[in-house]
Amino acid sequence: MPASVAGPAPMPHQPADRILSTLKTRGALGIPDIAKVLNVTVEAVRQQMAKLQAEGWVDAESRSSGRGRPTQIWRLTGEGHKRFPDTHAEMTVQMISAVISVFGEKGMDQLIAAREAAMRANYAEAMRGARSLESRLARLAEIRNREGYMAEFRPDEQGPGDGFLFIENHCPICTAARACTGFCRSELQLFNEVLGPDVAVSRVEHVLAGARRCSYRVEPKANA
Repeated sequence: MPASVAGPAPMPHQPADRILSTLKTRGALGIPDIAKVLNVTVEAVRQQMAKLQAEGWVDAESRSSGRGRPTQIWRLTGEGHKRFPDTHAEMTVQMISAVISVFGEKGMDQLIAAREAAMRANYAEAMRGARSLESRLARLAEIRNREGYMAEFRPDEQGPGDGFLFIENHCPICTAARACTGFCRSELQLFNEVLGPDVAVSRVEHVLAGARRCSYRVEPKANA
């Protein structure tokens, strides 16, 4: 089984954007680690980090690693995360509030169900011919990347067998999901359905619970 079987959306070309994307998809990193990922010099990254910090997009903390000087670890700030847009956030929240006000919670549930049904049809069509769990996850990652989720998947090294972790490094509907958690519940149900009756999907990291990303454990039901 390969060490990594799918990657996130293509890396931007501008140096600053490439660094921001790396921190978004991989979490907090030291400058040498960023340089290794981007295949550039440490000095080149250090120069960019100084600019990004001055603009308020990244910050750093010192971590002790035993002997020697503490290591600086860099992460995105709140402003840095805003570089990855939450699609039509303000308008979406206004629409959710209006739907609940006019039609009540039941009306909102019906709207989410209609969205889920449309997505289920599109995802099921994309899964056509994908027989293995790995190929189904590759199709799902491709779809979710087009929708802005910066999705990837990899073998689940902490799991009991031949399962995977499906990771979404960005949530383009995060503001809507905060306003109505039914969106998150619906998407988890959708993953369970479109990946097939032979697998179980569970959410193990959740942005709304304070994690930096959402991730899902996907296991053959014999292992689940």
